[in-house]
Amino acid sequence: MKVGIIGSGGREHALCEALKKSSKISEIYCIPGNAGTNSIAENVDLNISDFEKLKSFIIKKKIEIVIIGPEKPLVEGIEDFFQKNNIKVFGPNKIAAQLEGSKIFTKKLCEKYKIPTAKFGIFENFKQSLHFFNDCIYPIVIKADGLASGKGVYICEDKNASVEAAKEIFGGKFGKAKNILIEEFLKGEEMSFFIISDGKTYKTFGTAQDHKRALEGDVGKNTGGMGAYSPSRLENEDLNEKILNRIIDPTLKGLNDLGTKFKGFLYAGLMIVDNEPFLIEYNVRMGDPECQTILPKLKSDFGEIIDACVNEKLHLLKLDWSNDKSLCIVLCSKGYPEKYANDIEIKNLKNISLNHDEFVFHAGTQEKNSKIYSNGGRVLNFVIKSKEFKKSRERAIQLINEVDWENGFFRRDIGHKVIG
Repeated sequence: MKVGIIGSGGREHALCEALKKSSKISEIYCIPGNAGTNSIAENVDLNISDFEKLKSFIIKKKIEIVIIGPEKPLVEGIEDFFQKNNIKVFGPNKIAAQLEGSKIFTKKLCEKYKIPTAKFGIFENFKQSLHFFNDCIYPIVIKADGLASGKGVYICEDKNASVEAAKEIFGGKFGKAKNILIEEFLKGEEMSFFIISDGKTYKTFGTAQDHKRALEGDVGKNTGGMGAYSPSRLENEDLNEKILNRIIDPTLKGLNDLGTKFKGFLYAGLMIVDNEPFLIEYNVRMGDPECQTILPKLKSDFGEIIDACVNEKLHLLKLDWSNDKSLCIVLCSKGYPEKYANDIEIKNLKNISLNHDEFVFHAGTQEKNSKIYSNGGRVLNFVIKSKEFKKSRERAIQLINEVDWENGFFRRDIGHKVIG
């Protein structure tokens, strides 16, 4: 079976790696891919926003299933477009993708179906939000409504920080803003909870904890993710049942009542307060770097799982997982998530030696004349699967030090809550 993967990050490299091991997969195309996917798939330099060109290539190459990695094309309706052209897609349609495409859409769904979440208000302009800032109890959370690459969330400790956040959002930092969302601040611990669905049934697909802040100690600017570990230290049977019964099931019912269904990965970003789950946000695809952390633990054939999902036969499969711990550290370009330089060679990468259960997933990289260069803020993902989180972290740091990339920085404290 021929498959295509849309995207160019660490998540897409991890997807390629998992599919490469599948007995069902004969060829993999990655559009546009990166220097890492180039070694296990055929990279195709196409604009992922040009659905017509994508369609022509997919039909020409007789690609049977297309897996959508990033959120933007899903929110823009790539699944609907491909389905109209009889192309099988792993990923949700445009309506279901609003779970990530609009935080306000999700909040209203929570309100209607009594899904536990933070109390919130929707504000249509800067002046309206300014009145609220004068009287509210701090800290508060301010969010851009649409897609913001994981960076459109502000935790504000006072009025000055709130005013600055609202100015940035309404000023167009994340695109044109008609509204902003302001939420109460929930004090707890974050958890990423995943399911995989074929539109009829779903199965759980692991847990993780992401580290969003740029600097050690969970401080600094919000990023797309500096590292993650799996499973989450909070995971337990009682909590899992609460998440499924109070959050996942009513969400899928809400979509069903809207006349649609969910197919693909659904990622619930949760805040856990005294073993009680609250929905913070949804992502309608695998997380990044959570995907890199979770997929190495999967023992089942990933190609079979994807095939079952697009053909609504997921109920026939049992998913098998390793009991090992997995930890990912992201090596970033200096200056990320603000300004950073691209096109800087990573000289020692090909010299490092990886053992079994050790992975380097490329993200912002490109290959030119057999040399690898940086091509983004998050550049490489070092993932180690072992019996202990501490050993995984130590080995990941050792490998990063061996690469010794002068333009890189990373967090040495990934997993600090579970490692101590």
